Amino acid sequence: FRCDVPCIEAKTETERTFLLGSHDAMAYSLDMDSSVLEPKKIKALDKMFSTFLRPIVKKWGTAQEKNISEQLDAGMRYFDLRVAGKPESSDLFFYHGLYTTMTVKEGMTELEKWLGQHTKEVVILAFSHFKEMSADQHTNLTNFLKEHFKAKLCPKPQVPSLKDCWESGYQVILSYDNRSVDDPVLWPGIEYWWADHSDPKEVISYLNNQKQKGRPEGLFVAGLNLTFDGNDMLLYLTKSLKEKTMTAYPLLLDWVKEQHSGSDKESVNIIAGDFVGVNSFAQDIIQLNNADNGP
Repeated sequence: FRCDVPCIEAKTETERTFLLGSHDAMAYSLDMDSSVLEPKKIKALDKMFSTFLRPIVKKWGTAQEKNISEQLDAGMRYFDLRVAGKPESSDLFFYHGLYTTMTVKEGMTELEKWLGQHTKEVVILAFSHFKEMSADQHTNLTNFLKEHFKAKLCPKPQVPSLKDCWESGYQVILSYDNRSVDDPVLWPGIEYWWADHSDPKEVISYLNNQKQKGRPEGLFVAGLNLTFDGNDMLLYLTKSLKEKTMTAYPLLLDWVKEQHSGSDKESVNIIAGDFVGVNSFAQDIIQLNNADNGP
């Protein structure tokens, strides 16, 4: 998390403070020349109607505007990363509806460069929702990530404090949500509260219900992201994910301002959203940390 926020105590574990998160973090560079990966209804029609459908998928799949370095600069420290293989390529790509133009290696190289320039910052990389990947590709990806970040990787399972990370030189908590992969430095999947709804009121209701059940052990994410399926995309042809999200954000941010961190039943840990860095999302969460930790 951010070392430049003075009211975050260095001894506080990452699971007991607010962290800022980016949902579908790499979905700012979607490639309209790539095939459609999701949703299923549109994927089935892609070969016949790609010229018409792909621009629609891009409008609704673009979940971020800022690139990875800009998101880091804005305070994001949790990154939701979804990876897929391409039949015609040996490279792996991120995706959200469409593949990204950026490869996984390119994205991680940019992120590692930023960490090298900000040696006291700690990030959580959550790899999940893998598509079109073989066992060998999983092995190659995890080997690349371990070699790329090397001593920066924080081993599982104990959730560290910022002080722990500084003392050991750790800058990356690497979560890899795949049952076939077991490695001492790769963390298991991080629970993500996903409402699966397009109405912000329903998203808030879902998150409040989850809070009533009690917080999970360890790191977890409360997702502010709205969800639209293939029918929605075709119904709202003149709209976009950004337009719908930005309209919903005032209500969602009102909910954010009511939250608190800590270890009690209704505390919240990571809050993730779409189009981070284009509104007061980051500042609101930083202010929550200030309020929780006091002067």
